[in-house]
Amino acid sequence: MDRRVVITGIGGLCGLGTNHASIWDAMREGRSAIGPIANSELHELKGMIGAEIKTLPEHGLNSKQSNSMDRFSLLAVIAAREAARHAELSIDEGNTYRIGATVGVGVCGWEAVEANYRALLLDGARRAAILTAPKVMPSAAAAHVSMSLGLRGPVFGVTSACASANHAIASAVDQIRPGRADVMLAGGSDAPLVWGVLKSWEALRILAPDTCRPFSADRRGVVLGEGAAIAVLESYQHAARRGAPILAEIAGAGHSADAFDIVAPSVEGPVAAMRACLLDAELNAEDVDYVNAHGTGTRANDQIETEAIKRVFRHHAHSMSVSSTKSVHGHCLGASSALEMIACVMALREGVVPPTANHREPDPACDLDFTPNVPRERKVHVALSNAFAMGGTNAVVAFKRV
Repeated sequence: MDRRVVITGIGGLCGLGTNHASIWDAMREGRSAIGPIANSELHELKGMIGAEIKTLPEHGLNSKQSNSMDRFSLLAVIAAREAARHAELSIDEGNTYRIGATVGVGVCGWEAVEANYRALLLDGARRAAILTAPKVMPSAAAAHVSMSLGLRGPVFGVTSACASANHAIASAVDQIRPGRADVMLAGGSDAPLVWGVLKSWEALRILAPDTCRPFSADRRGVVLGEGAAIAVLESYQHAARRGAPILAEIAGAGHSADAFDIVAPSVEGPVAAMRACLLDAELNAEDVDYVNAHGTGTRANDQIETEAIKRVFRHHAHSMSVSSTKSVHGHCLGASSALEMIACVMALREGVVPPTANHREPDPACDLDFTPNVPRERKVHVALSNAFAMGGTNAVVAFKRV
C-alpha cells in the first residue's frame, strides 16, 4: 500500500487575514497583527493586547447553525470550507463515509462559559443557555466541520494544549495510511481572547506587555491570538485519481512527552519528538531546509528550543533557516501549529522563508539563523513544524515538496 499522504487544499483565518492567501502574504512580509484587543461584548479588555480577528468573513451559515457554535467552532468551519474549496473537493453519498475530520483545540469554548457565568452570577438567570454543553465540548469544532461539509468518516477532536493541531494532523495521517479514510480535513482552532483565559495566562507572568519577539535578547513573553487553519489531506493515490492540486506531502510526524513538569519545558522531550519525526519521514537531518519553530517569545522556551534543534541537527543546525511566525499571528494555542502549517506549505511552494518579526537584539543563547525581520529566498525541499506544549506534550510534523 502506498503510505504517502499529501495536502490538496488549505484554509485559515487569524489576525493576519481571513483566508490562507492573506495570512501567507502577512507572514512573508513580517506584518504583525498584534495590538490592543477591542472585540469583547462580555468584559472590558482595555490595556490587553493580542492578535485579534477584527471582522469575520462571510461564511454562508444560517443563524441556527452559527448560534449553535462557540467562536472556536465557527472559526474551524470557516477554515474547513475554504480548504475544501481550495482542494476542489466534492462530497456526496458516494464518498461521504471515506472523508473525515480531526480538529485540535487548546482551551475550546470559553466564550460560552463566560456568557453563562455572567448570566447566572451577575444577571440573575435561572438556567444556562440550552446549547452550552455542546458548545464548550472540545470535540465541537470537529463535529461542526463534519456537519457543515457532510463528512461521515472518522471524526474526532484532539486536545494537547499548544501541540493540538500538529497532533490532529498526525492523527489524520494515521487514518489515511492504513486505509480507514481516503480524505481527512485536519488542523486546529482556538479563540482564547476572552477575559478569563487572558487573566489566567497573565497570572503565569509570561504575557508580553508590548509585542512578541521570539529569540530576541529583549523578548518579554507570549502574546495570545485567535484563529483556525485546516488542511485537506489525501492519500497520494486518491488525489492523483481525481486530479487534485497537490500542494505538499506530509512526510512524517513525531511525538514525545517530557514527563517533567506541567509548565516548565525540557530539552529532552523536543529532541525526542524531532528525532522521531525524522525517523518516521525517513529523512536525514541534512535534508531539512527550514524549521518553523515553536518560538513563543519566552526566555526559557526559546533557549530550550534552540538547544534542542542543535542537539538534533548538530553541524547542520547552523545551515538551516529557522523562524517563528508567532511573532506576527501570536500564540493561537490549539490553532498555532495549524497556522504554522500554512507557513511551511507556502515556504515549500514559493521558496521563501517567512521572517521572525520584531527581532531587535541577538541572544548568545539563541544563536541559529532565525531569519530576523526580513524574508529569506531559499529553495525549501523539507520543512519541519515544531509544537511543544504546556504539560510537555510535543508534536513535530515534516512537510516535503512534491
